[in-house]
Amino acid sequence: METKPFGLLSDKTPVQLFILKNDKLEIAVTDYGTSLVNLFVKDKHGNPVDIALGYEDVSGYENDNGCYLGCNVGRNANRIGNGRFFLGDREYFLDKNDGRNNLHSGLHPYSKRIWTVEKYDDDSVTFSLQSPHMDQGFPGEVTFHVTYRLFEDAAFQIQYEAVSDRDTILNMTNHSYFNLNGEGSGSALQHKLILYADSFTPADAESVPTGEIAAVINTPMDFRMGKTIGQDMEEAYEQLILAKGYDHNYVLNRQEEGCRTVAEVLGDKTGITMQIATDYPGMQVYSANYLDNVRGKNGHIYGRRDALCFEPQFFPDAINHENFTSPVCRAGETYKKEIIYRFSS
Repeated sequence: METKPFGLLSDKTPVQLFILKNDKLEIAVTDYGTSLVNLFVKDKHGNPVDIALGYEDVSGYENDNGCYLGCNVGRNANRIGNGRFFLGDREYFLDKNDGRNNLHSGLHPYSKRIWTVEKYDDDSVTFSLQSPHMDQGFPGEVTFHVTYRLFEDAAFQIQYEAVSDRDTILNMTNHSYFNLNGEGSGSALQHKLILYADSFTPADAESVPTGEIAAVINTPMDFRMGKTIGQDMEEAYEQLILAKGYDHNYVLNRQEEGCRTVAEVLGDKTGITMQIATDYPGMQVYSANYLDNVRGKNGHIYGRRDALCFEPQFFPDAINHENFTSPVCRAGETYKKEIIYRFSS
């Protein structure tokens, strides 16, 4: 593994970049938020292409204003309606940083903290973070570990592990923006997506699930047989109108326990295919509807729908819906989840 400086925060704290690479892949991760900064994959001609949107140095991540480029989101990814929930006999109140709702845990996210480098070798790096009781408004003192691990078959894993001393909500995911034609290459609407999900959770005008689980069949939400992201996006379908595109949680099919392939994405120009595997029950698919004039790496300006996000997780607002899989982790239990990205061209 190679390390190099990644700039200074506004308070002059130095930040590092950690680079893992083999013959198939190269990833670069910073200890500021454990964010994925670079992801080089070989295209159909054997040329390395960086397919992850990101910033040139840490100042971009420090000043990131609601894009969450490349970061690992915690304690709870996505939205909690009205910024409140009950756990046991107590009500908890969170930051309302998305209208009336809590988004990605509020105003002091883990993506804007320096994590400790716990251990590393040629193929992996593990970061840790101590999160005190009532941090972000959530109960429990929690020790978090996030591990990036390269595999030999053109794949890498992000693994989450945590233990809390009280019952709490734990629901971490990665918020990378992918463009399989290369970051800064323009629209991702011609990427083809196959999604192994027979249903999704419709959301209201504030992107909070209603509690319904709806079938995708005969709707523009259906990616089971594969189609381009843009094929049905402009249809007069209420869910697409409300979200200004795709920004929805899919209920992932569970034909087997544990980690399984849930999606395949094909870049229309590079021939790069990305498979996503996870052991989470849901995945938010986001077509970068609100990405607007963001100055990224290599002088590139990122615009609306120039990338796609695939965020495996427990369902949004799951704590407030009894029919959703619970995101509660009990005191002393080990929370352990993973996402695996596998590439071919």
